[in-house]
Amino acid sequence: MKKYNAGELGSAKLTRLVRNALLAGGLSCAIIPGLAAAGPTIQYGEEGYVTFSYALQMWMQNSDYSSASHSGSSFDTFLRRNRLTFMGQYNDQIGFYAQLEAGNDSKDGNDERGVYYRDAYVTLDYSDAMRFIAGRFKNTFSRENLEACLEPLTLDRSIIAYTPFGGSRDTGVVMWGNLADARFQYRVMVADGRESDDVAKDSPRITTRLHYSAFEPEYDYGYLGTYLGTRKVLTIGVAYDYQADVAYANSTLRQDAKDYTGTTVDIFYEQPTASGTYTLSAAYFDYDVGDAINWDPDATLPITTQLEANYVKGGYLLPGKLGIGRLQLFARHDTAKYNVTGSFLDSKTTAVGANYYIDGQKVKVTLEHAMVKFDTEHPTDHTRQNNAQTTLGLQVIF
Repeated sequence: MKKYNAGELGSAKLTRLVRNALLAGGLSCAIIPGLAAAGPTIQYGEEGYVTFSYALQMWMQNSDYSSASHSGSSFDTFLRRNRLTFMGQYNDQIGFYAQLEAGNDSKDGNDERGVYYRDAYVTLDYSDAMRFIAGRFKNTFSRENLEACLEPLTLDRSIIAYTPFGGSRDTGVVMWGNLADARFQYRVMVADGRESDDVAKDSPRITTRLHYSAFEPEYDYGYLGTYLGTRKVLTIGVAYDYQADVAYANSTLRQDAKDYTGTTVDIFYEQPTASGTYTLSAAYFDYDVGDAINWDPDATLPITTQLEANYVKGGYLLPGKLGIGRLQLFARHDTAKYNVTGSFLDSKTTAVGANYYIDGQKVKVTLEHAMVKFDTEHPTDHTRQNNAQTTLGLQVIF
């Protein structure tokens, strides 16, 4: 088989197939934002191909505490993300995506972490208005979770973007598509959700999402945290998450089954101008399981099941180069109210930082300083007391 580099793809048909796959494959899960950033590609047959890529995020992090019982500061260097990705097409309609992960290697001294499939799914594109993904892939609920983790605005996502039972990924099927020249996009996902001996009934998790793009459409399954001044975007999204009989409020007697519901509303705006590129994003979240967490819940019921939260984040990308790269300043503010009696978890997080893009998202350095302030500090648990954290991150994508 002949091997191709991204810059050597002379076949118009292959180029079209790669672009179709990037659209169909879900860019929130992929690390490849477009054809120019794609890794080496191997063509097979008349229409098939496989593209692979490797990505690394290394963080050096200083925290105000070492553990829940130790208040001394700690310093840690670890691989936040460590990924090998394979994606491709069998033909013009059927594709696949698989991502191997060994993330957080060396975090807190935990070396040689195991490798596992972070994502593994197939895609079927009947038309732009009707596409399918089946396997393990990004939970389709919140915008921030759907933003590519290697193309964010800030250092990383907030945990408030992860649903209690779907988390970041879930296993299932989603139908999605673009309507009205991609002004509207819809998704309907059926997935496992919570699977436990403690659920009242093992029912599927149903997620729906709809967004509207006022300017340039966001037509991929995933989003980016910033388009680095290449697009003018205003997108408003809403989503609903549901799973019936997900937990007992009285787990001892296995009585009083409760349903789970989750809702979110989000907005994203990016405006390139002669003075630079301005980015603004915000979202609201509400997760609810009938207040089961405050009665007699099972031990594995997530603490986020009774959570109201929001975030706002903004960025400013300078118009020209500064040295060998481009500088982007950013800030974010998160508020989380857990509505859990005696949890000492309600908090506000404020972070400021900068991205320095040496070669776009393929080679960048990020510095972020985050400050966490709790509404009520825990008397002994240092992880639930006011603290600060400074992180220097390096990202390289091959």
